[in-house]
Amino acid sequence: MMTRKMTLRLVDPYAEALLALASGQGLLDTFTADIRFLAAVLQATPELGEFLASPLVKAEAKKKLLQQVFAAQIHPLLLNALQLLTDRRRIMFLEALCRRFLELQRKLQNIVLAEVTTAVPLTEAQQQLLRERVKDFTQASGVELQISQDPTVLGGVILKIGSQVIDLSLRGQLRSLALRLV
Repeated sequence: MMTRKMTLRLVDPYAEALLALASGQGLLDTFTADIRFLAAVLQATPELGEFLASPLVKAEAKKKLLQQVFAAQIHPLLLNALQLLTDRRRIMFLEALCRRFLELQRKLQNIVLAEVTTAVPLTEAQQQLLRERVKDFTQASGVELQISQDPTVLGGVILKIGSQVIDLSLRGQLRSLALRLV
């Protein structure tokens, strides 16, 4: 089984090359949107990832499928990169490549990823306020929110920025109070 570290070693050169290509061509925003789209499609249809990862499926069949599914959806240069990944037998790492590209893009543009967990959906105004607070806290030029819901949070918010966790949830406050009482 391949570890995350091994996967990163395989994926890093391709992610960096894609980032350099996108930056050099003035297509960073386009590539970023396209790669977000690819990641969403892979997450929504695990069968696609399984098909691309299968060693039993010939490269030509994979390239044909990529062409049919994504030709009208993503930039031609990115589609060519996917074809190259297929030729080099690295297309099985497409999901990891998407994640790594987005990490590098955020780092390049000084954008922070904030993972937010709430009990109920946040309104657009609450999301904007959260972005502003995180931006002030981190001194980043931008903030990207990754919002998930967990009813066990009860209320409030749990915010994860990098390795730092800020627990402002009702569940966290109750746990803290219980620890102080013991």
